[in-house]
Amino acid sequence: MQSPWTDEDSKDPSSAIRLMHHDARWKQEFEQTRSGILQCCEGRVVEVEHVGATAVGGLIARPVIDVVAVVADPCDLSEAVDLIIGLNFRTVDLSPWVGRLPPKTGPGATQCCVKPRHGSPTHLVYVVSQGAALLSQMVRLRDYLRAAPERAIELEEKKLEIWRGTDADPLAYYEAMANEFEELQRKLGQ
Repeated sequence: MQSPWTDEDSKDPSSAIRLMHHDARWKQEFEQTRSGILQCCEGRVVEVEHVGATAVGGLIARPVIDVVAVVADPCDLSEAVDLIIGLNFRTVDLSPWVGRLPPKTGPGATQCCVKPRHGSPTHLVYVVSQGAALLSQMVRLRDYLRAAPERAIELEEKKLEIWRGTDADPLAYYEAMANEFEELQRKLGQ
């Protein structure tokens, strides 16, 4: 598996983390992705959620649509991933903060797909089983930020501080954001 999180040439300027002001088209991008996943997975995927900063209106974010696709039967997880790959995705290792969540194998396992197959990611799909910790944590964080704009702004400010402090270096940025997300999850009582 490849990893957009551990690019060996992270000092290459073209691999630098890019942040953008919120783009209203992100919601449409999600809806198209959701529709494609549900159609291609032929009932294996029963829920698709838009998560991450692109799912919270007004926030500065990496221009990457984060999605959680939920399979009803854990036995269908690998098959669903294979079908999603057919939508011009490739499998990748989990991001550092997701990789810290249990469980990493077995029925609650999480797999990650990125689009496009080559170049900078535009979409990340986390494929999980129903009841997975990742699903509840990401949805809860999204809903919290939507309901508490002042907290969303604090996160945005922290994200910009991290981005500046790491000189947009992917490895350093992802590690620092992983720590920030862990702290947010603690604050939310998870």
